[in-house]
Amino acid sequence: MNATMRRFVMGAAAVSMTLSVSACGKAGDDDSGSASTGSSSGGNSVGLLLPDSVTARYDKFDRPYFEAKVESLCPDCTVEYANAAGDPAKQAQQISSMVTKGVKVLVVDPQDSAAIKSSVQSAVDKGIKVIAYDRLAQGPVSAYVSFDTVKVGELQGQALLTALGSEATTKSKVVMINGDDADPNAAKFKEGAHNTLDGKVDIAYEQSGLWKDTVAAQKMSAAITRLGAKNIAGVYAANDGMAGGIANTLKGAGVSGIPLTGQDAELAAIQRLLTGTQSATIYKAFKPEAEAAAQLAVNLLQGEDISALATRTETSGSGDKVPSRLLTPVSVTVDNIDDTVVKDGLYTVADICTADYVAACKKAGLE
Repeated sequence: MNATMRRFVMGAAAVSMTLSVSACGKAGDDDSGSASTGSSSGGNSVGLLLPDSVTARYDKFDRPYFEAKVESLCPDCTVEYANAAGDPAKQAQQISSMVTKGVKVLVVDPQDSAAIKSSVQSAVDKGIKVIAYDRLAQGPVSAYVSFDTVKVGELQGQALLTALGSEATTKSKVVMINGDDADPNAAKFKEGAHNTLDGKVDIAYEQSGLWKDTVAAQKMSAAITRLGAKNIAGVYAANDGMAGGIANTLKGAGVSGIPLTGQDAELAAIQRLLTGTQSATIYKAFKPEAEAAAQLAVNLLQGEDISALATRTETSGSGDKVPSRLLTPVSVTVDNIDDTVVKDGLYTVADICTADYVAACKKAGLE
């Protein structure tokens, strides 16, 4: 090879290497709101899609617990992550993006369980396994991990009755602010609550709060206008975010001392338990749920059996029979904070007992 030809070949090789490096880019970042952990996609890649950034648990607990468990089970695996920010259309686009990247298993907490059906079907048609996380998505889902959602509602209802005590009569007017109708879990929570409350109190006002504190606050204000503040004996709020908005509305209306439920054991809710502005929340331990989903994802990725993990069968809104793993929720009141969320390491006493809550913590024996 002469000198001129040699210089040409070397130059072409250098350009080729430069283009290859440029084409690699930064793994996992795109305009769909996705991000990855690990250095590569496809092959041993698992997608985790969570529904919103308003609910505190998802980015603070579910995501890191899931990623850590996948890494411990499969060090060569990567996790692609995306948050839908409350937008079903955005979540559909995020799924499409992950399918294009070559993700082999998708773990999806659907923002809208019905709307996601076509995305689930599209992924499965390309040989991808789909796990429904926390909410049961419609379509050909391979597995489902959550809590016994009807039981959650029953625990919420019972907590409200317990807090009402002798006031729990058929003449006592209760306000129910349920979750988003697009969320199948909301219907289950509502079913469980009605199982417990019906015939024991008068559910005088019932609306959906859409999982938003602002909407729940507006609904509570409407309930006060309709029923009269002094005529409301207690309030069922389907989750802690909505309970926070309701608590503010009650305070603004001069209402205090009435029972208010919640769910998710958010830190603000635990602090409201201490001050008496919320009577109970439901603790669904995020770590075992996230780790169960991670175990199922790795098993499916590696072609292993999941029957020992998913021991129940649930039927989705599309009629699909889905192997399921349902965990047990726990009711939390001011009396068992230490034995639940503190014992499990969800929060430390220091997390809970900040300056504004020191006196309340001392009174509750939480020091």
